[in-house]
Amino acid sequence: DSLPKLKDLAFLKNQLEHLQRRVEDEVSSGVGQDGSLLSSPFLKGFLAGYMVAKLRASAVLGFAVGTCTGIYAAQAYAVPNVEKTLKDYLRQARWTLMLLLSTAMYGAHAPLLALCHVDGRVPFRPSSAVLLTELTKLLLCAFSLLVGWQTWPQGALPWRQAAPFALSALLYGANNNLVIYLQRYMDPSTYQVLSNLKIGSTALFYCLCLRHRLSARQGLALLLLMAAGACYAAGGLQDPGHALPESPPAAAANPMPLHITPFGLLLLILYCLISGLSSVYTELLMKRQRLPLALQNLFLYTFGVLLNLGLHAGGGPGPGLLEGFSGWAALVVLSQALNGLLMSAVMKHGSSITRLFVVSCSLVVNAVLSAALLRLQLTAAFFLATLLIGLAVRLYYGSR
Repeated sequence: DSLPKLKDLAFLKNQLEHLQRRVEDEVSSGVGQDGSLLSSPFLKGFLAGYMVAKLRASAVLGFAVGTCTGIYAAQAYAVPNVEKTLKDYLRQARWTLMLLLSTAMYGAHAPLLALCHVDGRVPFRPSSAVLLTELTKLLLCAFSLLVGWQTWPQGALPWRQAAPFALSALLYGANNNLVIYLQRYMDPSTYQVLSNLKIGSTALFYCLCLRHRLSARQGLALLLLMAAGACYAAGGLQDPGHALPESPPAAAANPMPLHITPFGLLLLILYCLISGLSSVYTELLMKRQRLPLALQNLFLYTFGVLLNLGLHAGGGPGPGLLEGFSGWAALVVLSQALNGLLMSAVMKHGSSITRLFVVSCSLVVNAVLSAALLRLQLTAAFFLATLLIGLAVRLYYGSR
């Protein structure tokens, strides 16, 4: 009797060593176990229970014990807490929906502004649109705090922590006004493509402010972004003496060509630099302060309203606050306000990198809307620049 038992023990020992070698091989090779024999927690538990029970008793008992240990392993390791899983899925779904909405609003901004044109120009003061946008965001933040969607911090309000948001408001105010002025010197798709240079400026300020080093792939990605901007600007420059595109109704009969003036290119470079700085600075500010997002937004947009109110009042004689506004203009204000709130959540809980993904992906939305609403003619330079920007994004963020 001893000899057969020794043979069984030797056989089971060889099986255990074989399984151990398989585990070590898969771990050392870095191959995931999702598609292998070892991927099933039930099978792992079954084999462990079966071998232990067979060594101590018989194969029949080993099968029963192995089944029990396999079921336990499957429940303990393969099936997570249902409530936690559901919450994780809902959280991920909300985050994805928020990013999709923000992408759509970014892409629709320039075409909506083009639809506001009267005789080739924006009929309202740019400062009016920015002021109303900041005021809308401020009211929405105050409403969310009043109804209890976000809790107030305990104790006295930390007013000292509000001061740093003044610089953020100044940067955002300058940027928001530049966005509207830029539409006078280029078409919507040109703006949308070249505004992707914000990726490079944001990465630059990350290196300067946070002392991050770029890898070779990330450096190449930035060079591709600069090449894309130079390629498109050289292929779509318009002489300042040429007439600007006609208003959207006339554009339906005469498709709008891609164009950008030299002065518009200078403004765009300034816009990208301010955008990168404001993004990095605001992200650091929001993450360092342990305050509710709505309260931080309340600080930021209070300064924004005061700043833009001063700019509007000091702008000299011109159209009134609501003069020249149409339904399209109201939609621009509302979409920008909602997008600002969504982006603040991205800066608080995500990063500037996520924001750049949104800006880049909005190019598709912009192209579809521009072609449908303005019958925009897309040249080879547009597609080449888009391809270079997409490759740059893949290189830069794929190496992270």
